[in-house]
Amino acid sequence: MDTRFSQDVVLITGATGGMGSSHARGYHAEGARVVLAGRRDDAGRALADELGAGAAFVHLDVTDPADWVRAVAAAEEAFGPVTVLVNNAGLQTPPAPIEHTDPATWARALAVNTTGPFLGIRAVAPSLRRAGGGSVVNIVSTMANVGTAGFAPYTAAKWAVRGLTRTAALELGRDGIRVNSVHPGVVSTPFVHDPVPGSDVTIADAYSPDAFAVPRLGRPREVTDLLLWLTSREAGFVTGAEFVVDGGLLLGPAMRVAEPAGA
Repeated sequence: MDTRFSQDVVLITGATGGMGSSHARGYHAEGARVVLAGRRDDAGRALADELGAGAAFVHLDVTDPADWVRAVAAAEEAFGPVTVLVNNAGLQTPPAPIEHTDPATWARALAVNTTGPFLGIRAVAPSLRRAGGGSVVNIVSTMANVGTAGFAPYTAAKWAVRGLTRTAALELGRDGIRVNSVHPGVVSTPFVHDPVPGSDVTIADAYSPDAFAVPRLGRPREVTDLLLWLTSREAGFVTGAEFVVDGGLLLGPAMRVAEPAGA
């Protein structure tokens, strides 16, 4: 029986944990053949084994152009041309003011968070054309919509992906390839609950959901559900667009307004 993605080959970066593994399970459950790409080989192979037929793992450092070539070749050899690319891999940096940020930290943040999606689109676009078209989604962040003190490298890198997304949408649209971005807020994954590498700070500690319009952390599946719609035929007229999934974080504090006397 055909399901929503039974004709699709989906390549997901950063697929070995957190939101990436949620996306992999979501696509696989909808019938897609899923290529799990990441640097954690043991976790990737374990997830591929868990999913079973229609899932494969490929080692991928998103900053390495040669790794991208190998990943696309492996996907096509296993399942055929790629129809969906999810640029999900990301790297947070330890909090520090700009004047105390190591240039190497800045460079690494841009390499993973900006150059990674650029290399992904560059490498996968020919495969998407061979498939007759498809969809790319860059997983960005609400930090790409505001300034965030202490996180200049991550914030700048994610802002850059907004421009990359819109430019790619213009370049690839006539080939039947749609390019969009999803901007999660504080989603309950190890990415926000574990200390940021190089510090004892967690993202969850910095962002209490008490002030959100929806006063809780997001769930990975809520991002996955949006992603599944956005890459489906149902969203065939949507490209160059940005989708925020943050429970109202960017709206500002959801303060209760006192009712007028006598109301």
